[in-house]
Amino acid sequence: MKQQGTLYVVATPIGNLGDITLRALEILKSVDAIAAEDTRHTSGLLSHFGISKKLITVHEHNEQQSAEKLLVQLKNGESIGLVTDAGTPAVSDPGAIVVNLVRKAGIKVVPIPGVSAVVAALSASGITQNGFYFHGFLPASGAARRKVLESLKSQTVTLVLYEAPHRIVECVEDIAQILGGERQITFARELTKTFETIYTCPAGLASAWLQADTNQQRGEFVLLIEAAPILATQEISAEAQRVLKCLLAELPLKQAVALATEITHLKKNDLYEFALALKQAN
Repeated sequence: MKQQGTLYVVATPIGNLGDITLRALEILKSVDAIAAEDTRHTSGLLSHFGISKKLITVHEHNEQQSAEKLLVQLKNGESIGLVTDAGTPAVSDPGAIVVNLVRKAGIKVVPIPGVSAVVAALSASGITQNGFYFHGFLPASGAARRKVLESLKSQTVTLVLYEAPHRIVECVEDIAQILGGERQITFARELTKTFETIYTCPAGLASAWLQADTNQQRGEFVLLIEAAPILATQEISAEAQRVLKCLLAELPLKQAVALATEITHLKKNDLYEFALALKQAN
């Protein structure tokens, strides 16, 4: 029986070509063909490193059909390198359909890791909160984007998003409106490139910052959004939470907490902290 090939999922630089790994170069030189999101872009990368290979187009509009063709080649013993225009295939980029089909067929898939825009942004942000939630790109339409932001509002770890330049202003305006203008947001723009920018401000001021200099609206963005406050729900029963929420809807915070203390017989300080967290979250 003919030996099957291997699919290598190869991370490529997100900007600076010097960030490519030695292992990635070794794999790209050794495979029989390279499946690329945009063959023109990948041709430039390969040419820079003196690599000449057969290129196969795999993008979001033809991925299923291309995956089936690649599977045939792999079954025939060819090894294939899978790349996207920048970063890691199958992570907010085409590639997951290919990888899924190949793995289901029992063919070996080998990750060749490299630069990560998410990790690069986090490492230079100075954010000290533990953990993060990577969502990737939000929906393009305003209504759908706001719906997703509502679902992400209560994440108690740093929220990581990708955004395109033509949507960045309306995106941060929605973030400020839905998640709260006081939440800190860090822009990591054009990472590893000439005009790399890392800037932090309250979400309520983000739109003004972008519009003050249209150059800051160019390029690809990683957005890091401050975590939602952790609500002290474990110490406070569901009924006590309901009572406090009803009182907060009608009364100032201190008065609502005082009445809730009388009704629930819980510690005033605990109720106050919970009420304060509710106010900040909303």
